[in-house]
Amino acid sequence: MARRPASADIGILDIVGVGFGPSNLAVAIAAKEHNEKVSPDAALRVSFLERQCRFGWHRGMLLEGATMQVSYLKDLVTLRDPASDFSFLTFLHRQGRLVDFINHKTMFPLRQEFHDYLEWAAGRLDDVVDYDLRVVDLRPVLVDGEIALIDVVAVRGDTGETVVRRARNVVIAAGLEPNLPPGIDLSERVWHNHDLLHRVANLPPAVRDRFVVVGAGQSAAEVTEFLHTRYPAAQVVAVFARYGYSPADNSAFANQIFDPSAVDDFYDSPPAVKEMLSTYHRSTNYSVVDIDLIDELYRRVYQEKVHGRERLRLLRASRLTDLRRLDDGIVADVEFLPTGQRESIEADVIVYATGYRSRDTRTVLGTMAGHCRRDETGRPLLGRDYRLATETPAQAGVYVLGATEHSHGISSTLLSNVAVRAGELVRSVTERRAATAAAGGGDPALATDHDLEADLDGGLDGELDALASR
Repeated sequence: MARRPASADIGILDIVGVGFGPSNLAVAIAAKEHNEKVSPDAALRVSFLERQCRFGWHRGMLLEGATMQVSYLKDLVTLRDPASDFSFLTFLHRQGRLVDFINHKTMFPLRQEFHDYLEWAAGRLDDVVDYDLRVVDLRPVLVDGEIALIDVVAVRGDTGETVVRRARNVVIAAGLEPNLPPGIDLSERVWHNHDLLHRVANLPPAVRDRFVVVGAGQSAAEVTEFLHTRYPAAQVVAVFARYGYSPADNSAFANQIFDPSAVDDFYDSPPAVKEMLSTYHRSTNYSVVDIDLIDELYRRVYQEKVHGRERLRLLRASRLTDLRRLDDGIVADVEFLPTGQRESIEADVIVYATGYRSRDTRTVLGTMAGHCRRDETGRPLLGRDYRLATETPAQAGVYVLGATEHSHGISSTLLSNVAVRAGELVRSVTERRAATAAAGGGDPALATDHDLEADLDGGLDGELDALASR
């Protein structure tokens, strides 16, 4: 695909998206389908910038046989528009597998198949996305003391070229990053599960005998099962603070916490109620495991006891207290919490399956961060439409997707509401634009097009060299 212009000749965009994972992919689809229903003058001009070199979603955990934990009906579009041709069912039909999938009698497709669906959808939107671009700053464009537009500044990974998109609205969907205990650094011997398959593919033959997996959630259980199966001669030790793996609560009533209407309820709740609801329903998503996988791991542990060769060990109610490097491996010191007894375990590799956290929006906001409001704990203040509140008067909007669990509830980082959320965001952008036009507001693009050219011809590129090297 040919690269689009880096500067002013692309013009002013209605939406520039930071990141192109499922959240912004759903926004791109919603914008495309909006444009198909309106006149060319009312169409949204959009562009998305993605740091990866191609589309990818948790590629390191596309384990063979692993299934989704969410219904295929919670795809990129169905809850917003069941008639959309970007649905998972349309994908299956195009692949010639719709009847086979129906006969499979499941609501939960293979994770690999759902990734293929996302990749198929992203491929249909190649004209609005640029890959290998890392956003380093959002620069407000001030007109008469008001933030009229925002310059999204990015650096191209392979060339170091500075790319600027000028936007009326920016949508930050920067995704998740691995969560590691304090003081833990990744290395050839210490992994996080997010890149498990890439690590395993490059594992030397001599380093396949001893693994330690840290964590008690779905990913940790999947990694434990995967390593135990893939390396039939290896010892796999699972370490977690719980007494045993806890099953996920996927019962019908509990799952209503992921309903679109639950976002309204959560957003309108006082802080104490938000905390209460988050605590009550953590068992739907955090540090829990599908019951079928729990049963399978227990079956293996018991079967090995019967045969007298226990290569799958579960160190429950335990924590890893220290790691010590060896020339040919690593030593994990593990404490059994009820008694304080310690055991040292030699391993080839330690895998931390300790979850993810939302990326700090301040690292993407850059200059714009100084104009945004925060609550007493330092978290961003957002409207119900996911738009950041600003201290400075603003006609331009910055929307945040993903890092909003504190304000919009437990589904914020999940697929459950991705379709509905995208529709809400596009509607917010179009309604704000219509309101500005109805009020007789001038188009800020007319006052600032030449400024973008001047910035790029002047010192902006040099000024960004330091940002790009952070």
